[in-house]
Amino acid sequence: MNDWPAITVVIPTRNRTGLLQETIDSILGQDYPGDITCVAVFDQSPPDESFATSRPGRRVMVTPNTRQPGIAGARNTGVLLDDGELVAFCDDTDLWLPHRLRSQVTALGGGHFATCGIELFNDEVAFARSVPTPTVTLQDLLRKQLPSMHPSTYLMRRDALTGGFGLVSEELPGGYGEDYELLLRAARFGPIVNVPETGVRVRLHTASHFSVVESSETISTALRWMLERYPEFTGAPGGYAQLAGKIAFAEAALGRSAQALRWIGRAVRRRPWEPRAYLALAVTAGMPAPAIVGRLHRMGRGI
Repeated sequence: MNDWPAITVVIPTRNRTGLLQETIDSILGQDYPGDITCVAVFDQSPPDESFATSRPGRRVMVTPNTRQPGIAGARNTGVLLDDGELVAFCDDTDLWLPHRLRSQVTALGGGHFATCGIELFNDEVAFARSVPTPTVTLQDLLRKQLPSMHPSTYLMRRDALTGGFGLVSEELPGGYGEDYELLLRAARFGPIVNVPETGVRVRLHTASHFSVVESSETISTALRWMLERYPEFTGAPGGYAQLAGKIAFAEAALGRSAQALRWIGRAVRRRPWEPRAYLALAVTAGMPAPAIVGRLHRMGRGI
C-alpha cells in the first residue's frame, strides 16, 4: 500500500491516568506509516491536558465525554471529534503490539470492520485468544459470543460507523455488552475481517467498579434488551442459550431463584449442555456467585 489512511484511536478513560500513559505509548509506537491521532475521552472525570501532545504523524487530543455518561457515550464523543478515515478503539488499560495497525489495515482492504487476536495478561499469567478464521459473519456471532473479538481490537471505516451500521449504542441498559451489540450490527452490514494473530494485550483486572451482585441487574436487563432487538437469535439455539444462561446466572446472583430457574429452562431447552445454566443452578443451590466468577477470572474466562 502506498497511501496509508489516517486513523483516529478513541480511548475512553476514567481515573486510570497511570495505565493510560502506557496505553497511549503503545499506540503512538506503532510501526504504522500513516497518521495516528489518539483521542483520550475523560468520562465522569476532569480531562487531564498533560496527556495532549503533537508531533509529525502522531497526536494526542484530550476531551471530556460530551454525550451520555459511560463508555458508549465516551467512544462516540471521540469518534465525532476527529476525522480520520479509519477509527480504532482501545480501553485505557490495554496495550497494542507494534504491528497491530499495519497488519489490520492491510487485511481490511475494502472492508468496513476488522478485529484481531488478543493476549489476556496480568503479573502472573497470560492467555492467547483468537478467532482462527479470516472473516466472521452474523451467523458466527449469533451462534456464540466470541470474546476474543475484544473492543480494543476494533478497526472501522469512519463512514460505516457514522452512516452505515451506526455509532456505539447509548440505549443499551447500563452500557453492558455494547461491544457485542456493535459487532452484531456491523455483521448485519457485511462480514467482519479478522486477523487471527495477536495484536492487542488485554489486561486482566483484579477489581471492578461493580460487585457481581450490583452488576447482575444491569447484565440481566441488557441481555433481555438484546434478545428482544435481535430476533435472529431464535434461529441460533447456541447463541440464545449462551445469553439465557448469562441471564439465569445474573438472576441467581440477585437471589431471584424463580426467574433464574425460568431462564435456566430456556437455556437448556435450546442447548442441554449450556454450562452457564448449570453454574446458575449452583448459585440457586447456595454457591456464592462471586466465588464462581473469581475462579473463572483466574482462568482467563468469564460468565
